[in-house]
Amino acid sequence: MAQVGVDFAALEDADGVRFAWNVWPDSKVEATKCVVPLAALWSPGKDLPNMPVRGWVGRQKLARKTDPPRMKLTEGLVRRLSCGAMLNPFARVDFPSKLWICPFCHMRNHFPPHYASISETNLPAELFPNYCTVEYTMQQRTAEPPAYLLVIDTGLAEDELDGLKTALGQALSLMPENAQVGIITFGTHVHVHELGCMSCVKSYVFRGTRSLKAQLIKEQLQLLYPAKQAQAGANGTHIPSGSGRFFLPVSECEFQLSAVIDELYSDPFPDVADQRPSRCTGTALQVAASLMGSCFPSSYGRLMLFVGGPSTVGPGAIVGRDLSEPIRSHKDIAKSTQNFNKSKLHYAMVAEELASSGHTVDVFACALEQVGLAEMKPCVEMTGGLVVLAESFHHHVFRESLSRIFQTKGEDDLRFRSNCTLEVLPSHDVKVCGVIGPCSPLARKSQAVSDTTIGMGETTAWRVGSLIGSTTLACYFDVAALSRESSSQQMGTGVQQFFIQFVCRSQLPSGERRCRVTTVTRRWTEGKNLPDLAAGFDQEAAAVATARLSSFKMEMQDEFDATRWLDRTLIKLSSRFGDYRKDDPSSFQLSPQFSIFPQFMFNLRRSQFVQVFNNSPDETAYFRIALNRESTMNALVMIQPTLMSYSFNGPPEPALLDVASIVPDRILLLDSYFTVVIFHGTTVAQWRKAGYQDMPEHEAFKQLLEAPQADADTIVRERFPAPRRVDCDQNGSQARFLLAKLNPSATYNSSGVGMGGTEVILTDDVSLQVFMEHLQKLAVES
Repeated sequence: MAQVGVDFAALEDADGVRFAWNVWPDSKVEATKCVVPLAALWSPGKDLPNMPVRGWVGRQKLARKTDPPRMKLTEGLVRRLSCGAMLNPFARVDFPSKLWICPFCHMRNHFPPHYASISETNLPAELFPNYCTVEYTMQQRTAEPPAYLLVIDTGLAEDELDGLKTALGQALSLMPENAQVGIITFGTHVHVHELGCMSCVKSYVFRGTRSLKAQLIKEQLQLLYPAKQAQAGANGTHIPSGSGRFFLPVSECEFQLSAVIDELYSDPFPDVADQRPSRCTGTALQVAASLMGSCFPSSYGRLMLFVGGPSTVGPGAIVGRDLSEPIRSHKDIAKSTQNFNKSKLHYAMVAEELASSGHTVDVFACALEQVGLAEMKPCVEMTGGLVVLAESFHHHVFRESLSRIFQTKGEDDLRFRSNCTLEVLPSHDVKVCGVIGPCSPLARKSQAVSDTTIGMGETTAWRVGSLIGSTTLACYFDVAALSRESSSQQMGTGVQQFFIQFVCRSQLPSGERRCRVTTVTRRWTEGKNLPDLAAGFDQEAAAVATARLSSFKMEMQDEFDATRWLDRTLIKLSSRFGDYRKDDPSSFQLSPQFSIFPQFMFNLRRSQFVQVFNNSPDETAYFRIALNRESTMNALVMIQPTLMSYSFNGPPEPALLDVASIVPDRILLLDSYFTVVIFHGTTVAQWRKAGYQDMPEHEAFKQLLEAPQADADTIVRERFPAPRRVDCDQNGSQARFLLAKLNPSATYNSSGVGMGGTEVILTDDVSLQVFMEHLQKLAVES
């Protein structure tokens, strides 16, 4: 996946931002002809080794009468009030007058008093040309401990419940000692456990079939307002705060927590033989959201849902209890969206309540059947939560992923940031269309908002409950000028650059507030200058931005045909930037900057993001949540998996993602992000079964078997959620995990099938070669 010319990956490593187009056309009309959207992939929590961290300057040093009235000085940050942009390396500085000219609004601004010693030889970090990203340490607040609310499904079989108990016990041992922990269990009813009651086991019970209002939940739990608490105290009734009743630090209530978890039992209401267990997941999340919002408003809190089956009663139910009623499929949703939309709306309302408090929902769905993740998708995406999908609570994917959340040291640290506010500030000639990713909009209107909405649009600011180091948002932009003539009037003659500033305010696990400011610049060119546009095309970022956009359109538009849309996009792009003679397919060529993009689109068309056949709605939702959250390189692995070949001929080497790469005496390692497959050729499998690796004279064969195993261990250890690991042999049943991802260059109807022991794929899908032939034919048509 190497890029040609400019090293776009190096630019991403420096600032955490990657553009699909690094040279933009100067008008909206020409931008539309580029087909691929003007998008930036922004990783606000990415670890940047060379990023300077500036200390906080107290407000008392800044709030002086001599400060210019139009300068906004917020906790040590130098910011222009009119456009909102902060001081950056692209600002022009007048050192004698102690002024700086904002590159966004071109206004002159005075430096604050603590910059009095600034000179050409004494520059602050934010003015160094190589420091386009600077992180500020804001005013230190009292570190608030994290809060974890465990929402546990008790409608499980005894074996599954025992596995969940064991995993939760291990998770409690990994939590910080000061972490606040609460427990809610649900089945037929919802039980809110009052851990602060030491005299007896006490819990509040809510009926699972009802949709409850937040005010009613707070009244039932006696989460009164301060005035009512004071009145109750005056009457002689002591009502402790909700955080002291339903949440306690791990160090103080470890015994109570362990006792509650150990004494968990399956839902006492009897199960009928021909019915599903009663499970009120929607009501449980509703109660949990109100409890978290009352006890920890605007504090770091994670609502962790452990569910092992479909929601069958109450709001958010996806299927009835009668086993004769099948769980909805993609076809069922396409035929009638009423029940699906009703359940999704319920979870969206819960997500809005959680997002407004800065809290996060993590879903651990461990079941062979669907649990309703497709409906719960807004809860996860709007709060920046994580999803783990496994077959059982005993599965290694669940256990390893759960323990990774609480790791805070070394390479296993996910680098959590909480209570994040994201802001995008463009030049006046650039408009913001929206963001596709794990966030919720803040409805902040400005002149920078585009009339075209993509994803979470109509704003320039968003909120995220929490994010990790790999969290990446796709920001989509538009050009303000409608045509070349209006562009000259708006941008001015000779203006070649535009600027975009990305601002992320967040809180570290230590309680420290940070503000990361990234300012990037790109340049304009005439829309007809195709070589200039092509030189700035990043086909990897473009593939990810296009994949997210197609996934979003599939969810929002009922009749949207993603395959046809991708085909039209690729044909238009190839027709505009390809080199060919009219009506001569053999003359068609793509420049190196576009050469891999058709291959990305070919694999995207065949991926689980577009082809929902043989996938449940829950699985599709899980795949799309990961695509919308992960970094550029991780998303590329999802779209086009990587394949490594191991043999006696030399060290491991990359192999073509093609059926021709299957050789009897080789081992293949496929990484498709969600699954890691170790595939043994027929000869290697026979040698292994004969036990040759245990013989001293075949030490080389033993090392050959161990090499892919070690590389697979590394992939599983570094990735979150932990991928499924498959170890299979050629012609085995699980070989389908590899064959489904390979280019079917040899199929059952190909000429010469079976000759020379060549592997074939039983499919009617076209191969990459046929796909490219059709692309060439359609791109050169008059």
